[in-house]
Amino acid sequence: MFSTMSITPPPLTSQPDGVSITGIAISLGVGIAVWLVATFVISRITKRVAAGTNFFKKPHFKWVAPALRALDHERRVQRAETIGSLLNSIVGVLVAVITTMYVLQNLNINIAPLLTSVGILGIAIGFGAQQLIRDFLAGIFITIEDQYGIGDVIETSEVVGVVESMGLRITRVRSEDGAIWYLRNGEILRVGNRSQGKYVPVPDVPVAAQDTALSAPATEAKKTEQKAGE
Repeated sequence: MFSTMSITPPPLTSQPDGVSITGIAISLGVGIAVWLVATFVISRITKRVAAGTNFFKKPHFKWVAPALRALDHERRVQRAETIGSLLNSIVGVLVAVITTMYVLQNLNINIAPLLTSVGILGIAIGFGAQQLIRDFLAGIFITIEDQYGIGDVIETSEVVGVVESMGLRITRVRSEDGAIWYLRNGEILRVGNRSQGKYVPVPDVPVAAQDTALSAPATEAKKTEQKAGE
């Protein structure tokens, strides 16, 4: 007797056990779609903020106008672009991390040890980059609170000058003598904005006049003592 053996050819599309090509494609597609939608929404919001609002310009809101300090166009655009760039960066990182996790799961890779390693590495980087994180957080709050902007004359512990550019980490200031100063936002502990308030420059008093003014009371006191002694 002859036994006939039938050999069935392997399927044309084969994939390793536990690997889901469909799941990978769906994860990448959803991640890209979420990133595009979030970027579009942030862009629209940034443009609206940069263009300003006419809500408080209506006739029945005129009584509120003195309490609101209107921002000039350049500063408003600068703030909107800074906040928009920050939001885009945060959304991009979050979407990339979440999409990568889903792709690794569909590749049948255990991500628990990877997450542990990334957490330990993040803690180490956080300890090493404390000053950098401090500068970024300070830059965010300076921008949101509108402490100063491009074109303002500010006074810090280090320098007095005009703000030429402002980022989340560094503020560039041109001092009165023309020098360019790069101030780390996290190191600016005290800042005075001469462009926001009603700054009145203090008149320069010569040193000789100051010495004369300071020594005058002492001279008068000596003359009084001499007269009393006589």
